[in-house]
Amino acid sequence: MSESVYKLIDLVGVSTESWEKAASAAIETAAKSLRDMRIAEVVEQDMQIGDDGKVSGYRTKLRVSFKVGADD
Repeated sequence: MSESVYKLIDLVGVSTESWEKAASAAIETAAKSLRDMRIAEVVEQDMQIGDDGKVSGYRTKLRVSFKVGADD
């Protein structure tokens, strides 16, 4: 049986369109520097509200795990 180790980090993605796009932006940006990401868990979602009382932005907070010491 093979043992594995995973590290957890928190990310926050931001979008003017949706929580889903905010989450995707966070993962796609992190994927440029992290290898072997495995799971992304949505921890929290919130909205920014503009002076006009309308939603101006969406934020998705994620907890992401990736494998440490992965083979090349």
